[in-house]
Amino acid sequence: SIVASHFHPEFVVNVKETGQTKLVNYSDLNNLKITTIYTARFLHDGGFDSTHRYFLVAANQSNKIVVVDTKDDKLVKIINVGKIPHPGRGANFEHPKFGPVWATGHLGDDTISLIGTDEHHAQYTWKVVQTLKGQGGGSL
Repeated sequence: SIVASHFHPEFVVNVKETGQTKLVNYSDLNNLKITTIYTARFLHDGGFDSTHRYFLVAANQSNKIVVVDTKDDKLVKIINVGKIPHPGRGANFEHPKFGPVWATGHLGDDTISLIGTDEHHAQYTWKVVQTLKGQGGGSL
């Protein structure tokens, strides 16, 4: 996946099999600055949290979600989730108990993982705060 940062003239590029996220600063097209963050293998797709600061991407065959801070250009957390997370862009919503969360379904099981994304709810931030049962078939 490739997304644009909301904070810098920069693309966030996930190199799937390598487990690397590249931050490509294009402010000088003749002298690109590339920062490599080592994350988890099999990066696939993902989306931003509600603040557009944090990019959450599925490492689907690793059963993990990687959180990258696109403002400070660093890895925040690697979170274990269900089998073969497949979020598309994911979904952001306000949970009545956990505050802002980001959600992903899974291709390998019938669950939806809710991940806390709000630093004002520190006990829940970057953790699976709830796992919902789906109706089978993963996110298909």
